[in-house]
Amino acid sequence: MQGFLNLNKPFDWTSHDCVARVRKLLRLKRVGHAGTLDPAATGVLPIAFGRATRLLQYLPGNKAYNATIRFGVQTKTDDLQGEVITSAPCPRLSLAEVETALPQFLGKIEQIPPSYSAIQVDGQRLYDLARRGEKVEVPVRTVEVLQMEILAWREGDFPELDIAIACGAGTYIRAIARDLGAVLQTGGTLAALTRTVSSGFELAESLTLSDLETQLQAGIFQPIPLDAPLQHLPSVILPATSAQKWCQGQRVSVSSDIPGIVRVYEAETRFLGIGEVNNELLIPTTVLPL
Repeated sequence: MQGFLNLNKPFDWTSHDCVARVRKLLRLKRVGHAGTLDPAATGVLPIAFGRATRLLQYLPGNKAYNATIRFGVQTKTDDLQGEVITSAPCPRLSLAEVETALPQFLGKIEQIPPSYSAIQVDGQRLYDLARRGEKVEVPVRTVEVLQMEILAWREGDFPELDIAIACGAGTYIRAIARDLGAVLQTGGTLAALTRTVSSGFELAESLTLSDLETQLQAGIFQPIPLDAPLQHLPSVILPATSAQKWCQGQRVSVSSDIPGIVRVYEAETRFLGIGEVNNELLIPTTVLPL
């Protein structure tokens, strides 16, 4: 069995937990995932199995989230799972003030990832360093926030904002919550997070682990085809002779004027893998075994 699974990750599961469960349910060793989600986050976690694991690197980087930000609270992890650093009611904070501050977080912005994150510094994960009490300088990174839409606003001593965020890969929503609270001088932390889009997969089309188990027991589970999440890449169709040579690792001539990474097919429907077009030569990069 090979292909992709659009998994709806449950609360309090790590991405690794999900891979282990899928591996057991499918009885496969080669299982991987794209776009790690924190245990407290739910939503889309793309899973690949079989030959699809070799294609994870080519998935699109687009992501979208529904987040709840709580103001008046700061934590060590920038979400409610961490130790509270400060807690100060801010009942006077208004939605109008939040709306005024939000444009600062649109477009390409500089962001310091949370100290409790999977980013590596000198070969070590930040969350491992943080748990050991080691202080390191977290590198600033440039990320892109494409869109923000306010979904709801709840007043109170600790007001909460529900917001939809579309962004590029590597964007930390926890950092946005923290930094928005800093701009408003109230403090802020992430109270809830659901990923609605990841690498071309959407929440509305996802399966829970329970759904997967039920479909497998009924014999009706259908993996997402290998090339389905790769439609953002242009395609090249090879004749049979060239396709055979390309699958053997040889470069073949193509008439495509689109340079870069492409999907490669024989006879329009037979997906062969991923190649790179350079000076009208199609170079094999990921050839899938036939």
